[in-house]
Amino acid sequence: MWIFGYGSLVWRPDFRYINRQEGHVKGFIRRFWQLSEDHRGLPGKPGRVVTLISTGNQSDCVYGVAYEISNVDEVSVRHVLDVREKDGYTIIETNFYPKDVEQKDMTCYTYMAHTENPFWGGDAPLDQIAEQIAHAYGPSGSNHEYLFKLAEAIRTITSVHDEHLFSLDKLVKTILIQDEQK
Repeated sequence: MWIFGYGSLVWRPDFRYINRQEGHVKGFIRRFWQLSEDHRGLPGKPGRVVTLISTGNQSDCVYGVAYEISNVDEVSVRHVLDVREKDGYTIIETNFYPKDVEQKDMTCYTYMAHTENPFWGGDAPLDQIAEQIAHAYGPSGSNHEYLFKLAEAIRTITSVHDEHLFSLDKLVKTILIQDEQK
């Protein structure tokens, strides 16, 4: 079994795996449209985390990491991920295209939030999303740490510019600097 991570799994896979491949999935964009009250925010003061948004356009790509899970670990890893992604995510199957062009594309599972889940934040002006990320904190740490680690990890995987992710990275850093100067 292969699991594709495009959020915190890129930089923090808290499960055992036997192989790690950098690459992308097609037909999706990455957006901070899912609210988090369980990891990067609190009830009543949610943070924002990423989800995949299906575009159907095969030129849209989301970069991340796929992890191969052994048959022995498959049930325990699914349990860990089902708990980790419990607030609004469902598992889907998609094709993954490894960065190493010598490798063939493969079927992966990934977690994706759907618009009808109770933690759907949806689209909002980027400056509002940035404010929310800059000031949210939850049991897994600050929301801006999640954003910064993800942006840093994606920059090491690909030179492709993820406009939404990198714009938020810049905006949140500016907000935090302004907060320090107050």
